Order: sequence, then C-alpha cells, then structure tokens
Amino acid sequence: MNKFTIKDIENFTGIKAHTIRIWEQRYPLFQPKRKDTNHRIYDNDDLKALLRIAYLYHHGTKISRIAALSTAEQNKLSLEIAGDSDTYLMQVNELIAATLDYDQPRFESIFLNLVLHAGFEKCITQVIYPYLEKIGVLWLTGNVNTAQEHFSSNIIRTKILVAIDGLPMNYQADDHFLLFLPEGEFHEIPLLYVQYLLKKHGKWVTSFGPNVPVSDLAPFVTAKKITHIYTHMLTNLTRKALNSFVTDLSLQYPHVKILLSGPHISPFSHPLPENVQLLSNLDALTNSF
Repeated sequence: MNKFTIKDIENFTGIKAHTIRIWEQRYPLFQPKRKDTNHRIYDNDDLKALLRIAYLYHHGTKISRIAALSTAEQNKLSLEIAGDSDTYLMQVNELIAATLDYDQPRFESIFLNLVLHAGFEKCITQVIYPYLEKIGVLWLTGNVNTAQEHFSSNIIRTKILVAIDGLPMNYQADDHFLLFLPEGEFHEIPLLYVQYLLKKHGKWVTSFGPNVPVSDLAPFVTAKKITHIYTHMLTNLTRKALNSFVTDLSLQYPHVKILLSGPHISPFSHPLPENVQLLSNLDALTNSF
C-alpha cells in the first residue's frame, strides 16, 4: 500500500494543500490517516478518490456538488465530461489508479478503448506520454515502486511492439534509420514510438534497442549504408558530457545524419556539427526527412 503526503496529493491533483484541508473539514469526501506527528497520510484509495474529485473540479464542477454525489455518480459524471472534452486527464488518472493496484485487465481495457476511439498515435502522445511523466514523478518521490513502474511500462512496450509489427517494412526506401539508446539509457518507450512513426512513414528502420555503446553501431552502419542515426536521451547529462557525446557521435559517423531528442538535449554549448540535428518534438522528426 502506497502512502502519500498532502504535498504529494497537491502535486498529483493540482489542488492546493490548503484547499484540500478545507475540503476535509467541510465535506465527508475522504478521511486521511494521521502519523504520530499528526501529519496527514493518504493511501491508494484516497489518491484515486482525489484524482476523480480533482478531474471534476478542474472541469467546472463545484466541490459542494461533487461532495453530494456517490462514487458511482462521480464516475458517471466524469465519463460524461470526458465524452465532451478533447483532453484525456481522466484516462491518465485511471491508468495511474490501475498501476497502483497492478490491475492489468483494467490497464489494458483503458488502452484498448483509447486506441479504438482516439487512434493509436493520439493514445500515445496525449495519454501515455503524460501518464509516464506523472508515473515518473511518483517514482522519484517514492510513491510508486519499481514493480509498479515495470508493470505498466512493459504493457505499453508490448502494445507499441505489436503496432510496429503490424506495419510493412519498406526495404526499398532511400533512407535507412538506425535507432538506439546510449549506454545507461533503458527507457525504451520513446524509441519504440519513433520506430513506429518511421515505419509508418515508409522508412527502413532498424533498432538496436537500449544501452548500446556508440562504437557498437559502426559495423552495421558501414555494412548497411545507414543514412540516419536516431537516439533519445532521458538522462540529465552535464553540459560537458552531452557535448562530448554529440561530438563523438558526429565524428564517428560524419556521413550520417544524426538526430537526437529528449528533455535534456538543449544545453549544447558549442555550434552543432553539420550532420547533427536536435529535435524538439515529434513534428520536428517527421519534418527532418
């Protein structure tokens, strides 16, 4: 059973701790436990209830009305709002709840419904990516354990692999992309989604997967006349380490176009080598070829 502080709840719901305390006093919505120090402690059920309440509140429902609804009525209203909305906050919250409970049937059902109603790409970019960001925060703060993180990420990984396998490979394409994650990088989902996008756009794609030394690419790059190398970096490298990595990659493969993405690639302090392009988003990727 996970335990959350009121500050954790504030971060996950977007509702100020002071507001949550007032709600607790005025409405019988939830009853946090107390530590010996009298600090509030919330469990999985509290978080799920508060995520549902926050969803309704952020979509304009007054807290007094929410408090008057049963859990079933809150769920019904959430579904009605979700049906009229272009955002997917409710589905993100439902995936978090399923992860906390290791509820694989529920997790897969949410994913499938998203694909059926929104399409695979919108499912990934508008639900899965925000979900992974929230799960990352939960993990960093010790509120999601490693088993829960592996549980959800491997379900998502499997779904993307199935989507990749369902697309034909264009072996006659002029561009041949080699995808990899550098040594120490194991978060494969962004790489897999790029593999899906490239394959969908008719590119020849080969992936070496995670944790690959740059030098290991050389025999394949030479043998297969690779035109593009793509990698995604989540690790927050120092500026010096990032400069060194990009420069080494460029020098080892001077005739290959190097594409890099990730949240921490912007602090490159030197002029970029001519064959290197930093991608700020997925649109930049598709515009690069």
